[in-house]
Amino acid sequence: FLPTVLTLLLLGKYPRWWFDWNLAVTCLSFRVSSFCLLLRDEMPALEEEQNVHAYIEPPDVGLLHRLLPLVKWLLALPHLVILFVLSIAVLVVTVGAWIAILFTGRYPRSIFDFNVGVLRWWLRVSAYAFLLTTDRYPPFSLQE
Repeated sequence: FLPTVLTLLLLGKYPRWWFDWNLAVTCLSFRVSSFCLLLRDEMPALEEEQNVHAYIEPPDVGLLHRLLPLVKWLLALPHLVILFVLSIAVLVVTVGAWIAILFTGRYPRSIFDFNVGVLRWWLRVSAYAFLLTTDRYPPFSLQE
């Protein structure tokens, strides 16, 4: 986060290699999260995309406000508070999903949709506040 802020502030650039690195780390973290939340069965791979897709548009530095990265994390605080509470709920319902899978052999669709929605929300907030790829404020929604 800090090198990205400094690069945007001082140079007015977002190097493509830095974006590619951030995207790769983000994709890996979402593959691991999907595996831990029982959304996928295969072990997360380091280099392969697999079936978990996290798409983030490369930033157009000409459209990004140069000083906004200094306060984006502050603007994202309401999202982070809500997502913290929702993440606790995700852990609770994932235990319920595990029990349901154990007895019925199926992952309840409502729990699956809830967990995927929270992960999508996290991705939108991360792209805005930490990856700094967009100035578009993320919506308060589990849907896109």
